[in-house]
Amino acid sequence: MDNADVVIAGAGLAGAKAAETLRTEGHTGRIVLIGAENRRPYERPPLSKGFLKGETPEEEFYVHPEDWYTANDVELLLGRPVTGIDREAHRVELADGEHVGYRKLLLATGSSARRLDVPGGGLAGVFYLRDFFESDVLRTALREGGGGPLVVVGGGWIGLEVASAARGYGAEVTIVEPQPTPLYAVLGAEMGEFFAQVHRDNGTKVLLGQGTVRFLSEDGRLSGVETTDGTVLPAVNVVVGIGAIPNTSLAADAGLTVDNGIRTDKDFRTDDPDIFAAGDVASVYRPFYETHVRVEHWANALETGPAAARAMLGHEGEMDPLPFFFSDQYDLGMEYAGWFPKDGYDEVVVRGDVAGRAFYAFWLDGRRVVAGMHVNMWDEGIAPVQRLIRARSDMDVKFLADPDVPFTDLV
Repeated sequence: MDNADVVIAGAGLAGAKAAETLRTEGHTGRIVLIGAENRRPYERPPLSKGFLKGETPEEEFYVHPEDWYTANDVELLLGRPVTGIDREAHRVELADGEHVGYRKLLLATGSSARRLDVPGGGLAGVFYLRDFFESDVLRTALREGGGGPLVVVGGGWIGLEVASAARGYGAEVTIVEPQPTPLYAVLGAEMGEFFAQVHRDNGTKVLLGQGTVRFLSEDGRLSGVETTDGTVLPAVNVVVGIGAIPNTSLAADAGLTVDNGIRTDKDFRTDDPDIFAAGDVASVYRPFYETHVRVEHWANALETGPAAARAMLGHEGEMDPLPFFFSDQYDLGMEYAGWFPKDGYDEVVVRGDVAGRAFYAFWLDGRRVVAGMHVNMWDEGIAPVQRLIRARSDMDVKFLADPDVPFTDLV
């Protein structure tokens, strides 16, 4: 295949938005967008949210209409992932053995579900929900009589959202989580217990401090889940949500620095000045935090793909938004902003009505807000949290917790 000007390895949200930005910024060179799936770029949050619940039609979560790529002269190579990079020759190799040359290369290869290595892991009915196909199959099963008993292995965001969607179909759902609470590593014990109670109140069973030993079967079909204390949970379907692993093998094999993701500078440039990285796979230097941070959420792909594209064109600038994500569970909507390293906070301060599920929570390091979330506080939303984080001001905890003190008086 002839050379391209820009090759984008990874046809997800970050890669597709990078291609869009190249065109809107006036780039006229040949762009080739290469993906592993046989489906044009789409957004993944609906797989455990709106699409799984039957609220979001398929067409709504594609990044662009089908004719956009032809209209904007962006070549899509789908179902033919990049398998190798020849940095010296400036070309990539595809799974079918074909080669494509590049002047600039963007690695937006995303992440893959962490697999659970237990007996029965390959049974039909065990889902990881990382692609459209799995979400579609599970949605169909849930629609048909609730899908039978569902066990969710892992109390992270995807697991909790799947549990919420399944309860909406009337399925009997059990969450199995080895930590003391769901979201324990992300939110800590207090807010993790809040989410556990939300699920209990909606009829979901929550088993904490329990691991998964094996998946059981009858006649080759999934029938149950055995936990570490010997409990056997009936299950027609299982969703495993135990984290994700960045797809860094391409970069590592090419000799680029990999450290919890492909390491880049603030302009998404790797060790090689002609290779950039964005999205889930990139560990980007964040000036605000003065360290490298890797973020797996939707907003990060939406922001870093375009920013990397601009940097590839030489339009470099400080793109340093605060990490952000959102979740919808039952009648609860939340938004979260900020970041801190492991054990990087001292206390959680709550402002509002936790029992009524309308409040803010702030994570403080010393007296400074390093992260925060709101639950169903849509009048002001996440903006006050972001302002407090960026202010880096010492907080009076009493005022921070008092809903009668306006946020504008805190900074």
